[in-house]
Amino acid sequence: MTTESNENPINENKTAEEIAAEEIIAQAEEQVEEQHEHAHEILSEEQEKINELELALAAAQATVADQKDSVIRAKAEVDNVRRRSAQDVEKARKFALEKFAGDLLPVVDNLERAIESFDKEDESQKAMLEGVELTLQSFLSTLEKFDVKAVNPQDQPFNPELHQAMSMQEVPGVAPNTVIAVMQKGYELNGRLIRPAMVMVSKAAPVDTQA
Repeated sequence: MTTESNENPINENKTAEEIAAEEIIAQAEEQVEEQHEHAHEILSEEQEKINELELALAAAQATVADQKDSVIRAKAEVDNVRRRSAQDVEKARKFALEKFAGDLLPVVDNLERAIESFDKEDESQKAMLEGVELTLQSFLSTLEKFDVKAVNPQDQPFNPELHQAMSMQEVPGVAPNTVIAVMQKGYELNGRLIRPAMVMVSKAAPVDTQA
């Protein structure tokens, strides 16, 4: 009996109410610990769900960005196709008459030659000359309506993009590379050359190497 009293001196001094209170406190601590562990598990699950949702959101945003880029590229391509089509239509409209106008130019040339062949002093040819001149003017007016314009570079600098040199001749007092005669006029359609002007060009005088 003496030994048991020495081993548990504290419990012997506590009342039954104190012992019961301690047991209640211990149980409460266990419950708090269990709830804490349970709450930790719930938070872990929630965090996992949040991570999954964030990944899904990032994937969705990337998909939207890719689709947006695709839409922008498609719109740009459509705009390019529309612009090229408009340019092709405009070119077709402007130059559809190129062959037809080219076929009419010899008629204009012949009318001009016919006018040059008339004797302006001969009264008997006056009515016929006026008729040919009116016909020529009618032709030229019609061509101008469709932006067909003559290239007549008399006394202008020679331009290889518009003129075709048929011969060269030294002419005193005339600067070299000047058109001194137009053998046949050239013509442009909407700024595009459909026939070059055939011309004679001045050349520089030869250098006297013996002087």
